[in-house]
Amino acid sequence: MLMNNEGESGKYIIQELHDPNLGSPEFQKMYKKFSDRILWIDNNVFEGAFQMNTAWYFNVPEIDPVFEEHIHDHDELIGFFGSNPDDKYDLGAEIHVTLDGEVHKLTRTSMIFCPAGMKHMPLSIKRVDRPIFHFSIVIGPEYGSAGAYK
Repeated sequence: MLMNNEGESGKYIIQELHDPNLGSPEFQKMYKKFSDRILWIDNNVFEGAFQMNTAWYFNVPEIDPVFEEHIHDHDELIGFFGSNPDDKYDLGAEIHVTLDGEVHKLTRTSMIFCPAGMKHMPLSIKRVDRPIFHFSIVIGPEYGSAGAYK
């Protein structure tokens, strides 16, 4: 038995953060005060991979909204998962997300599908009672929208 990412096929197992350092240095510093990025993969980390980001959100950001309206050339899937072991659908937070101009208040574990070209965000994190697991997946080689990060 091989451990973790050993062996020939171990190269397909990502276990270290390859931080894309998106946004200005000020944004990056602020991001680390409310979030802890876990892993990131895209074509720059592994040739041929699509983009995926994972992080824990544990605090309300200093700026509101934290991400600006933007679009992608590829479909995106965005997730917010609560960490209440007694109620997996309780987000333990309040997040406002805008999709095609409509503002939605999220208080439950959620996945959001954004078809290519759909305007989405801004994103405001209004309250965090317990850590939120967040992920985003863009079915393209890179995140492809610098406009999301200030």
